[in-house]
Amino acid sequence: MAPPPSVSRPGTRLSRRLKATFWFFIPFVALAVVWIITVEMTGVAMRTFPQLNDVRDAIGDLWSTGDLFTHVGSSLRRVMIGAILAVITAVPFGILLGSNRWAAAFFSPLLRFSVALAGIAWIPLATLWLGYGERAVIFIVWNAMFFAITYNAMLGVQRIPTELWRAARSLGTPRWRMFGEVFLPGALPNVVTGLRVGLGYGWRGLVAAEVVATSSGLGYSIFQAQQFYRTDVIVAMMVIIGVLWLITDRALLAPLERRTVERWGMKAVTA
Repeated sequence: MAPPPSVSRPGTRLSRRLKATFWFFIPFVALAVVWIITVEMTGVAMRTFPQLNDVRDAIGDLWSTGDLFTHVGSSLRRVMIGAILAVITAVPFGILLGSNRWAAAFFSPLLRFSVALAGIAWIPLATLWLGYGERAVIFIVWNAMFFAITYNAMLGVQRIPTELWRAARSLGTPRWRMFGEVFLPGALPNVVTGLRVGLGYGWRGLVAAEVVATSSGLGYSIFQAQQFYRTDVIVAMMVIIGVLWLITDRALLAPLERRTVERWGMKAVTA
C-alpha cells in the first residue's frame, strides 16, 4: 500500500535536500568563476586584489603555522560569550516590555534608535570604559546583538493572541508562570529570528572591535595583513568569517527557527 500523500518518502526528502544544497552553492561557484576570470583578464596585481589560488595558499599557510586556529578560536570565544550575555539579558527585558503596553510605547522608539547605533559606533566608548582587550570586544558583540533581540522579543509577546492572555488570566495564572508558560513560548519564534539577525550584527561588531582593541582574532589579522599589503590574507580572513557565519546560520539558527515556528503553529518558511 502506498503511503498517504502527506507522508514524504526518504528518497523524496533526500532528493529535496540535495536540490536545495545544489542551489545554495551555485551562487558561490558562479562568484568564484567570475573572480578567476576577472582577475586573469585584468591582470591586476595581488597587492591590489588576489587571485583565488592566492587566497587558497594563504589559508594553507595560516593552517600550517597554527595562526588560523589561534585567530578563529579567539573570535569564536568572544562571539559565544557576547551572544550568551545578549540572550540572557535581552530576552527577559524584551518580554517584560512586550507584556506592558506603556513600557513598550515608551521604549520602542529608543530601541529602534539604538539598533542603528549598536555595535561599531560604540567602540570608542567601549575602549574608554573597558580598555583594550577581551572585555571591550565582548561588550561590542553584546551591544550589537542586545537591541535586535530585545526588539524581536517584545514584538513576539505583542503578537500572542489576546484570547490566550485572557484565558491564562481567567485561570488565575501568577505573573511568574505567565512568563514561562505564555510569554516566553509565544515570543520564542520572534526571539530566534532576533537571534539570527543579531548574531550577524555581532560578527560585524566583533571584526571591527578586534581591529581596534585586541592583538588576536580574525579582525586583528585583517588589520595586520593590511599593513603589509597582504590582500590574499585579507580576503582569506573575509572568506573564513563568511564560512563561519554560514555554518552557524545554516546548521544551527535556521533549523532552530524553522522548528520553533512550526512548533508554535505558524507555518512560515525560513530561508
